[in-house]
Amino acid sequence: MQTHFFRIAVLGGDGIGPEVVASALQVLEAVQSKLTGVTLVFNEFPAGAGEYLRSGNPLPEETMEACRSAHATLLGAMGLPDVRWPGGTEMAPQLDLREELDLYAGIRPIHLYNAAHTPLKGYQEGGIDLVIFRENTEGLFATRKNPWPKDAEEVRDHLVVTRRGAERIVRAAFQEARRRRKLCTLVDKANVLPSMAFLRMVFDHVATEFPDVATERVYVDAATLYLLQRPQDFDVMVMENLFGDILSDLAAGLVGGMGMAPSADIGEKHGVFQPSHGSAPTIAGKGIANPVATILSAAMMLDWLPGEETTRGGT
Repeated sequence: MQTHFFRIAVLGGDGIGPEVVASALQVLEAVQSKLTGVTLVFNEFPAGAGEYLRSGNPLPEETMEACRSAHATLLGAMGLPDVRWPGGTEMAPQLDLREELDLYAGIRPIHLYNAAHTPLKGYQEGGIDLVIFRENTEGLFATRKNPWPKDAEEVRDHLVVTRRGAERIVRAAFQEARRRRKLCTLVDKANVLPSMAFLRMVFDHVATEFPDVATERVYVDAATLYLLQRPQDFDVMVMENLFGDILSDLAAGLVGGMGMAPSADIGEKHGVFQPSHGSAPTIAGKGIANPVATILSAAMMLDWLPGEETTRGGT
């Protein structure tokens, strides 16, 4: 029997990152012992704010190249509140990875595993089950690295929506909706922002390719309300980068918090899998960080790997 070898780059990162990754690796090693014909090879690499303090680079080229050549990357959490660039923003190597590897699809599953975990009344296990598709490479994050002078009287961020970027994230969302309950909801602000009206136009065009999938269009402010009032009505939700960043945290709160929220950042050739939460340095080393989101992210990685092997022609 042929054995398939998958090389996994492991980036523990900062704060609780190494702790939750260690727990996920324990689970993966236990799973691997039950698999036939599959070998996972884990190699750890430095990255994060701590690495910046050590070497001056939060994402060393060796680490970047390892992620580029690996079959997948398992990441803990990166960034520390007090370690910032001169412009005032935090170190965010995870964003660099998304941009460098073109990981355009931020996939954030939200599932209620235990009724006791939700702050909402009346929901049982499985009663909340949705997936957020967050565009990862443009939106309001597109100009995040633009410098600005300390004596500036005005600083502007630009919200970028390209036809190519919009089409591929919307199409990915529709494909997932077709596999699930066949409902795809666009979250935008098309009543105010031209970029959002453009995104809606692209959504409407792509929707014609999926006549079997029902569609909704919801303004982002209304979406926050509806997620609290009737989260059970949503299946797949697709949105711009910043909106996805915000709503995925809100949605995580519905099912037990960030420790229950996995994620995958997927491109045409690469995949990075990590919990949705941050580095939480105030609880690092105390043994109380919830590793479930990282374990669930590792499960997403296992689900994705065979398709990734096919895409890249194996090892």
